[in-house]
Amino acid sequence: MVRSAGQLIRRQGISGTGMREIVADADAPWGSLRHYFPEGKDQLVTEALLYMGGVAGRMTERALRSDDVSTPGQLFARIVKGWRDEFLSAGYTAGCPLVAAAADVSANHDELRGVIAQAFELWQEPLAAALESRGVPAERSPQLAVLAISALEGAIVLARIRQDVGPLDVIVDELAPLLDAATGLHRDHLGG
Repeated sequence: MVRSAGQLIRRQGISGTGMREIVADADAPWGSLRHYFPEGKDQLVTEALLYMGGVAGRMTERALRSDDVSTPGQLFARIVKGWRDEFLSAGYTAGCPLVAAAADVSANHDELRGVIAQAFELWQEPLAAALESRGVPAERSPQLAVLAISALEGAIVLARIRQDVGPLDVIVDELAPLLDAATGLHRDHLGG
């Protein structure tokens, strides 16, 4: 049910996703909802958002294990490729559930805003560690992780609106060299 909730939130936001729909999508008995989530929709949404934040973190870790990821720019390109491939194969119906949730409820729901922030941390921390493992100084890796996630989230929104992966290609073309330059290995390209 947690995975189903996360997937439905990706497409419909929190307010557009009903409990019956989650149970049906998960092919679970209705009674299991009250058993596993006695606090109702807020509890299920919280667990789904934290789960999806962890999924994003695990995607970063999987990208690190790829043979063609030796620089921070290649790491970022590999992460973006996952989104690009999904849009091209499955269409533009689903985006990031964290952004969907933030746009849907964060302005008037302090508790969920905190959950969304925590879920983003589950993505940002592994990304910062991955950037550092590829040569980005420790003092810069958290900020560059925020920059990478922010650029990616914006590109995902634009790709969905335009029904085109072009925005994803742009962020790789523009941000990958910046990430590589942060290692100091490509300063000659920046005049320094």
